[in-house]
Amino acid sequence: MLLTIRTTHQPATDLGYLLGKNPARAQSFELAFGAAHVFYPEAADDACTAALLLDVDPVGLVRGSGTLDQYVNDRPYAASSFLSVAISRVLRSAMAGSCRERPELAATPIPLVARIASVPVRGGEAFLRRLFEPLGYELAAERLPLDPARPEWGDSRYWSVTLTATRRLSELLTHLYVLVPVLDNAKHYWVGDDEVEKLLRHGSGWLPEHPERDLIARRYLKHRHSLVRDAIARLVTAEEPADEEEKADARDAEEQAEEQKTSLNEQRLQAVVEALKTSGAARVLDLGCGEGNLLRRLIREPRFTEVVGVDVAHRTLEIAADKLKLERMHESRRARIRLLHGSLVYRDRRLEGFDAAAVVEVVEHLDPPRLAAFERAVFAGARPATVVLTTPNAEYNVRWPSLPAGRFRHRDHRFEWTRAELAGWANAVAARHGYAVAFHPVGPVDDEVGSPTQMAVFTRGGGPAG
Repeated sequence: MLLTIRTTHQPATDLGYLLGKNPARAQSFELAFGAAHVFYPEAADDACTAALLLDVDPVGLVRGSGTLDQYVNDRPYAASSFLSVAISRVLRSAMAGSCRERPELAATPIPLVARIASVPVRGGEAFLRRLFEPLGYELAAERLPLDPARPEWGDSRYWSVTLTATRRLSELLTHLYVLVPVLDNAKHYWVGDDEVEKLLRHGSGWLPEHPERDLIARRYLKHRHSLVRDAIARLVTAEEPADEEEKADARDAEEQAEEQKTSLNEQRLQAVVEALKTSGAARVLDLGCGEGNLLRRLIREPRFTEVVGVDVAHRTLEIAADKLKLERMHESRRARIRLLHGSLVYRDRRLEGFDAAAVVEVVEHLDPPRLAAFERAVFAGARPATVVLTTPNAEYNVRWPSLPAGRFRHRDHRFEWTRAELAGWANAVAARHGYAVAFHPVGPVDDEVGSPTQMAVFTRGGGPAG
């Protein structure tokens, strides 16, 4: 039974910190049903692969039962609830999102490719897609033959499954923990009330809104009707956002409160819309779209034939979809808008080929070391013809009596740029990637400190400079 996880995040060997397992040595762990081995068939700065191999003892599982046919089973080589147990025991801290040496990396989406060598799938490829694609995975599935040497025997019920996504490692492990037994539609241990609690805990943040929620609950709980009813009832009423999303809501509320007196947010959004209209763009990205305030304005403009919002938080995208009333939106307008889950610090081919991108009050939330990755993802990877970027003007903060000296506009800002600092960064980015850049004030202009928001409009004039 083999699971591999590969990343091209650089340095890729940071995967060892996330998993809490040193790439330089193999490790073995005794489990009740056999042993688990963790090793790295690949460990380099540009790519790293970790493998979790289970050595299940089928004889030990049924010793003393006196039933010979139970010794002959698929548990040693096919992924099942044994794999879930191994993930929770051997990779416990990684699944919990804990990493003492690299805490910021544990909270960061990174490119991941997970491969399960063999898993029984009751429902075939269509069922695999129904489970994993709503969670944002690109899925590749290959049905395995009964015997490669005897093709006339036909296919087996086992599949090799590969999942690709840019996300936190803890999310990937949690999804596998819950969904592998669902694929198998079986568990090797007794399912009681504590399994409901596990499902609710590990399904928090994604399972309540999953289109196959009820089926997942039924299979995970081995069709024990009383447990399934309890789990579904509690999932339906589960509305607590994840910690990260709670913080995002608090940040937005704090920032908007600071700006309420001047309606700066409205002025900012209108300035961005006008800049996008002036660019002549038809296909527009809103990178870091949040709850959809800019998207709502863009979709009202018929000139924008395709509008795509991108955000790193699933819950935020759900709120945006609700506020935009996507389900009730007229069909012709609904066809022009999409919401994508993604990170702004990794290249994403889905974002290539657009006329323009808006990046509204986003960069100041990035740790300064991540700005280079953001630059590569947007200006070297996506390369829209126009990029409209807004960010606070730190010089203007002294004009807000409610803002103590030295304090940022709200607690999640990692920095706030002066006009000269924005100009220095933006001019360097433009020169490296073949753009011209112009700067515009947004909001009331003070003769001494400028405007509260500063806007940079990048226009691509050819290939990367020199």
